[in-house]
Amino acid sequence: MELQKTIALCYLISTTVVVVVVASTETCFTSACSKYEPLIRFPFRIRNYQSQYCGYPGFSLFCDASNRTIIRLPSSSREFSVQAINYSTQELWLNDPNECLPQLLLNLNLSASPFSGVYYQDFTLFNCSFDSTEIKLNPIGCLSGLNYSVYATSSMRGFSLLSRSECKSIGTIPVPVQWPFFEQVVSSDLSDHIRVTWYNPDCRNCESRGGRCALQRTTFNREIICENGHGIGFPIGARYAIIVGAGVPAMLFLIGLLCFISGRIRSYRRRAQPVLEFSSAVAPQPITIIGLDEPTIESYPKTVLGESRRLPKPDDNICPICLAEYQPKETLRTIPECQHCFHADCIDEWLRLNASCPVCRNSPMRVHCTV
Repeated sequence: MELQKTIALCYLISTTVVVVVVASTETCFTSACSKYEPLIRFPFRIRNYQSQYCGYPGFSLFCDASNRTIIRLPSSSREFSVQAINYSTQELWLNDPNECLPQLLLNLNLSASPFSGVYYQDFTLFNCSFDSTEIKLNPIGCLSGLNYSVYATSSMRGFSLLSRSECKSIGTIPVPVQWPFFEQVVSSDLSDHIRVTWYNPDCRNCESRGGRCALQRTTFNREIICENGHGIGFPIGARYAIIVGAGVPAMLFLIGLLCFISGRIRSYRRRAQPVLEFSSAVAPQPITIIGLDEPTIESYPKTVLGESRRLPKPDDNICPICLAEYQPKETLRTIPECQHCFHADCIDEWLRLNASCPVCRNSPMRVHCTV
């Protein structure tokens, strides 16, 4: 009876400690505007929904009426839809929610924002009055009208072809393209996502060790800590110890410790063998999941193909999993480590069961879960 009272008291104390820890730490969480939108966590936050301490200044997002993830860049009166976020490489893919990205690119200025292009390519725009079927170029539909067509080119051949009396140069703009083009583009509708990156805050080392960056709330100089990792800041175990020590009176902690030690000694003396047998019977066995978890899969960038169906590797026009040719408007996902592309649905199912690329067998970051 005395042993049961001791165990009950210890259980009550330990339960109280756990509640304090959860209430003190789970204030910022991973969220999303909808099931198929990118996961949002530090340095990003959802404005008017998450605390300002959950994100870094300049990284506020919001959800529009269609539950799309939207970012408003400084010095821009227009908004961009966030197509994908890669926290490991600190990159995100943007497009126009109104499906006229070239209109936004005409006045795009990233100098006042935390972002910059990963790869830039200069495109010269022309306003032409002739029929595009004569020269077989791909016009920018949302900028063209009934009696004229607008074209964009990054090649000398395209520039020479369009520099005629029927065409007028609108100007040259640097476009933060998704991939570097080793061959210049004769004509593009500029509908593919743009790709940008950020350098501050720099959380790449923390992310590579499985950690998550956060703002240190005890200072006023925007100090970044790495939670649950081995980078800057305290490891998660040390942070929990600090929280418990600050939130639970010293006397309560001492009583709990004495109860634990007393219970272990009495349990060992009186019921050593039954306890061992019971523990062996109910101890859960570790289960290893060989695939990747959903947050890791969703962090890999997705691409919606434009009419040009331009890919990083022009020869890779067939999904290696289902062997179907890519079509315009289809959603592709890229494995960052090897840059191999697949239909998003195909590779998602594969990565849930296999933590390696089906083409080159290189292993992305493997996530193990022990139950």
